[in-house]
Amino acid sequence: MPAPAPPIGDVPSAKLQSLGRRIRAQREALHVSATDAAEASGMSRVTLHRIERGEPSVAMAAYMNAIAALGLELEVVISQNPLGGRLAGGERPLPPSSQLPATLLLADYPQLKHLAWQLHGVAEVTPKEALSLYERNWRHVDQGAMDTRERVLVDTLARELAGGRLLV
Repeated sequence: MPAPAPPIGDVPSAKLQSLGRRIRAQREALHVSATDAAEASGMSRVTLHRIERGEPSVAMAAYMNAIAALGLELEVVISQNPLGGRLAGGERPLPPSSQLPATLLLADYPQLKHLAWQLHGVAEVTPKEALSLYERNWRHVDQGAMDTRERVLVDTLARELAGGRLLV
């Protein structure tokens, strides 16, 4: 049984419902079934349907997994700053590394390319995106088919971006 929804106002509720509709529209535009999208997102089909309805009791991480699996991005923008002035935004940069390039070509890593089936028209991903794809979809990786270069990539991603552990 789902957790009770936290108290939420009308405007945030409408925004969540709009986000859910956008997620569903993307899934349908890609001609991906709810079952396949849910599996790629690491959740049940029921949870995906709850996200597509914009239910506030679904964890933010589940929303983010669905968004990423469908090739979408979520951006948080400052609509107003009650303190005045500008706020600094953006993600933390990758840790300094001589082993990870800024982007990875999917064609160079067959298992990663297989995991990125839903990213139509995308030829490269960032190391953080690659790590996310591997972690969310590890059960679909044919480890026997991984060449040495891809094994080294997975080890490097885990070491440099995930504290040495691949969360699978």
